[in-house]
Amino acid sequence: MTTTSSSTASPTPTPSTTTIAKSAASALLTSLNTGSGVDTDSLVTGLVEAQFAAKTAALTARSDRLTAQLSGVATLKSAITDFASALEALVKGGSLQSQPASSDSRVLTATAISGAKLTGLTGSIQVDRLATAQAAVSRTAVATKDTPIATGTFTLKIGTASYENGAMTGITAPDANKDGVEDTLTINVTNGSLTGIAAAINAAKSGVTASVVTNANGEAYLSLKGETGTAKAFSLTANDPNSALAQFNVGPDATDMKEMSTAGNAALTVDGIPVERGSNSISDLVTGVKLDLVGTSTTPVTLSSTTPTAALTNAVEDVVFTYNSLMAELKKQTDPITGELRADPGAQTMLRSLKALNTRNLLPGSAAGTPRTLSDLGVATNRDGTLSVSSDKLAKAVAGNPGAIEAIFSNSSDGSGLLAAMNSVKLAATSTLYGLGASTTRYNAAKSDLADQQDKVADQRERLTTRMTQQFASMNARVAAYKSTQTFMENQIKQWTNGNN
Repeated sequence: MTTTSSSTASPTPTPSTTTIAKSAASALLTSLNTGSGVDTDSLVTGLVEAQFAAKTAALTARSDRLTAQLSGVATLKSAITDFASALEALVKGGSLQSQPASSDSRVLTATAISGAKLTGLTGSIQVDRLATAQAAVSRTAVATKDTPIATGTFTLKIGTASYENGAMTGITAPDANKDGVEDTLTINVTNGSLTGIAAAINAAKSGVTASVVTNANGEAYLSLKGETGTAKAFSLTANDPNSALAQFNVGPDATDMKEMSTAGNAALTVDGIPVERGSNSISDLVTGVKLDLVGTSTTPVTLSSTTPTAALTNAVEDVVFTYNSLMAELKKQTDPITGELRADPGAQTMLRSLKALNTRNLLPGSAAGTPRTLSDLGVATNRDGTLSVSSDKLAKAVAGNPGAIEAIFSNSSDGSGLLAAMNSVKLAATSTLYGLGASTTRYNAAKSDLADQQDKVADQRERLTTRMTQQFASMNARVAAYKSTQTFMENQIKQWTNGNN
């Protein structure tokens, strides 16, 4: 975790009012004795600085303090947000939950569905038949894929096919399918080449896909394939039987398209119960597990689960490490003597919430004796507020009750688990009503008010400078007049004195 800190800058020492006043008086006396013009710039600057020195220093110190407080709040908000985000990524990554395992991956593979609790998973599955999709390819080649053939319309039907002697006799497409796909579609072909026909079929997005296959001689064939499952068979019929499009008919009485396979369900035996599914990817047979069928078997495949012992151990240790890094920054900011946020209510609320995290019940409603807190996992609170992990106690907890440990690190929707607890701490800590968000608003408002005060002082300084400059300019003019008179009189007296001699 990256930590940033801020410190309050010390204001530049300002000469005392007495020192500046004496310096100004000395400049005035020297000017009067020498008979030269008064240095009004230095004189006015010194007197103005003396007038506003204390107030300017106080405002500067307050500004530096607010800047440091805003920086501290931003650091803590970033730290708690990063902590919660890292924990969320870890929890939602799935590496902390038991994973399903298949005893024969050549028959089926198993993956966990997000949020599933698979501790102690057992099952027996035999795959008797894979789900198949209907496929058909044109028997006669076309010169090229862009050779014009015909334009017109097709009717595409999707449903359950009936067969007699291996030939399709019809398609039953009842509304009861309720699969989100319209069962009977009209397909308009405006570009009469194979490329255009395939594009028109694909544009219908019915689940039937068309492609153009070109052989080594550049001759082109139309290939059609539907989705897997008995209810996903299809027929394709040109609405004009005399059109050249009729050579791509699929279904009853169609002879120019060769059917390569028929639509059928997967047949399985799950824990002794025969079932069928329309897809080879099945998520509704074993709770929390997605099955992908890749082959058939004559004997059952065993499903089990593996506990991520090492990952859970590392997760606890990572949480403790990140917690300690966050706590170090929080203690620095709230230090009763040097902390910039020592009196900040949002920072204090965050400190109390984090200190309570180790003993917080993360699995309310769980059975007695079940690990419910980080403390139950071997996490101890040290005298300085940091956490430490007892490796032996953690190992016993993971080995003795892995399901509870996984539940603590699960992405639960009922408000249980460490992630929910950390998000609650983050929400309270960053709240704009009473947390660090409110502190940010308060400090920004104070800084805005301070800026107004600084503007007023600057305006007062400018007005005083202008007034004193005018006053000393007037004085300078009088002094110059007095000295001119003095010079005249001295010269006159000298003339009188010389005359008497």
